[in-house]
Amino acid sequence: MGAWPLAVDHDIQFRGVTGFLLLKWLHVLSAILAVGSNATYGLWSARAGSDPAHLGFALRGIKFMDDRLANPAYGVLLVTGLIMAFTTYSITLTWILIGLGLYAVMAVLGAGVYSRTLNRQIKTLDAEGPSSPAFRALSARAAAVGIFLGVLAIAVVFDMVFKPQI
Repeated sequence: MGAWPLAVDHDIQFRGVTGFLLLKWLHVLSAILAVGSNATYGLWSARAGSDPAHLGFALRGIKFMDDRLANPAYGVLLVTGLIMAFTTYSITLTWILIGLGLYAVMAVLGAGVYSRTLNRQIKTLDAEGPSSPAFRALSARAAAVGIFLGVLAIAVVFDMVFKPQI
């Protein structure tokens, strides 16, 4: 055995690492990516709002992150969460049902309202500009829905960490 603790005859073992821990790690990593990405959207919008020349870039950046990072990460969250619920926990536990219920609300609002509003925002900005009443209304709607989705995401994280037994 060498002086360095990991130099063990070319046979490094990760004690305690199980399939469950790897699944849980992937679940937590997905939550960080999904919620973390979403948390930046308001900052992108606020920053671009102070310089309308960059508003289109910011909105397209938000859409890019939403489509290619946040939403796929939310999909991985659902799959890994369901695997853990069925194999390690129980799908009938209160905290899992609360998390799934909040997740469902987030999915419906995210896909049905926020993403559609963001698409319309981009089209309206291109067609009418940032000072048009239609664009301002869409921006207000996106901000309100985004804040509500952020509160729901925080509630889900709270639920998953504290696992309330109501």
